[in-house]
Amino acid sequence: MKKQPAPEPEMPFGPVDWWLLALLLLLLCVGLVAVLSASGPISQRTYGESYHFFHRQLQTMLLGGVFVALLCWLPRSFINKLHYWGIAVVVVLLLLCLLIGPVINGAQRWLDFHFMMVQPMEFARIALVMYLAYFMSSKQSMIREFSRGLLPPTLITMLICALLVLQPDLGGTIIMLAILFFMCLGGGTRGWYLAMVLVIAAVLVVALIIVEPYRWARWTAYLEPFANAKGSGYQIVQSLLALGSGGIFGVGLGGSIQKTVYLPEAHNDFIMSIVGEETGFVGITVVMVLFALFFYRCYRVALGQRNLRDRLSAYGLTLVIALSFLLNMAVILGNVPPKGIAMPFISYGGSSLLANMICAGLLLNYSRTMRE
Repeated sequence: MKKQPAPEPEMPFGPVDWWLLALLLLLLCVGLVAVLSASGPISQRTYGESYHFFHRQLQTMLLGGVFVALLCWLPRSFINKLHYWGIAVVVVLLLLCLLIGPVINGAQRWLDFHFMMVQPMEFARIALVMYLAYFMSSKQSMIREFSRGLLPPTLITMLICALLVLQPDLGGTIIMLAILFFMCLGGGTRGWYLAMVLVIAAVLVVALIIVEPYRWARWTAYLEPFANAKGSGYQIVQSLLALGSGGIFGVGLGGSIQKTVYLPEAHNDFIMSIVGEETGFVGITVVMVLFALFFYRCYRVALGQRNLRDRLSAYGLTLVIALSFLLNMAVILGNVPPKGIAMPFISYGGSSLLANMICAGLLLNYSRTMRE
């Protein structure tokens, strides 16, 4: 009888990665200042005072801080028991969005809890990552098989994607498919199967764009935004104008013209355009450097895990933040059509901020078992 290898000893828990925590706090401070500046005009028009969105963002940030503190010290054994529960909860919440969620701008993506509007998609990304990390690590003996190694996680992901398509939320669907692809890549799935997943995902996204007129309009606006600068290309054009107006050093904090009446969602999806206008190339570069250092520390955390499940979990949580960052930057630069993806830690939005802070809290937890 073949002798079973002895289990790897559990890594002792040490202090959190203080560099990662410091970078998180810096990004949150940048976001708070950006929301304060970008949201003033729309807050004044909507609520009669300039600080409504700033106060809401500060409250959410404080709540997120509580989550970060708790998650830093939560036992790893407890975290590892939540993979199926997480999927079940987000599926129920996504179904509730379709059944009782308010219709906002033609979409049912939110649940109204009176004290806060919750967008379950933001938390579905975390649940999917934790499930995929469990599956990829526990099924290593069959991960290169199609029926047992690729099909189950693909079906779970497609269930979530189907609920997102019904909302409709194409941006969220693309992120879920991207998470599946990169988690399979990190988990050791065959290259042939990965290519197949990529082709299926591309065909699905193209089909979803073609069948919906507003998505097709966004696509054509992306190709030629200035051809219809007052119609479908309006957001991209105004975003580029804001970035161009900033020059090298910007027009100064609070001095943005685009945030007044020109750029929709100035405090949300397009907040980096306002950052670029007010602080210029220098300000944008500083924010990019902070994110680069943050992702480098996340990479160190993931690479430093001895346990495969922990390594994949940290890798996936980094993906959640990084994909949102890359898509948001691509949108404001006109490299992809508008997707409704918030900039992590910077954009206004309760669900997005809480979800990203939960990711950061879990990464800080994993940093406590990081090998140097």
